[in-house]
Amino acid sequence: MVHEVRGAEGTIDETRVHRQYAQLTHLLIERGVRITTMESCTSGLIASLITDAEGSSAVFEGAFVTYSNEAKVMQGVPAQVIETHGVYSAQTASAMAKACRAAYAADIGVGVTGSFGNVDPNNADSVPGEVFFAIAAANGLDCYHCTVPEQTSRLAYKLYMADVIAGPLLQLLQA
Repeated sequence: MVHEVRGAEGTIDETRVHRQYAQLTHLLIERGVRITTMESCTSGLIASLITDAEGSSAVFEGAFVTYSNEAKVMQGVPAQVIETHGVYSAQTASAMAKACRAAYAADIGVGVTGSFGNVDPNNADSVPGEVFFAIAAANGLDCYHCTVPEQTSRLAYKLYMADVIAGPLLQLLQA
């Protein structure tokens, strides 16, 4: 099952996003929960936000930024998943979350794939504004789809998705 999610209306408050991730990282540290990411369209922003908090090295060893299909496969995403379902799919986001979690033996793995403002000329399944992400944890795997409204810049698109992804991560840790 793929959960449909939406972000906040209007311009994303970057300061608020940083506060959310500081809270997230402190919860990870407090609970001793290790996290990693495999990011495509967010280009490592999720990993960066997590590691902005002091002490994050206790719960974060590393991550992957896998922009190309080949990079995803090199880091453990089965090529067959991309060939069958497309790179911009819940299945690929799930495989990304599972692969990074396994690579770092982390408690939580986050996979993010999608297109922001433009069509990707290298992938026929590109739909601007369509993003899939998945969160793999010991208790299972959750997949999400988000239609991102037009933003003013690449950074604004990334912040929008970081804001959206923070919600399910915080819920997982507060459960």
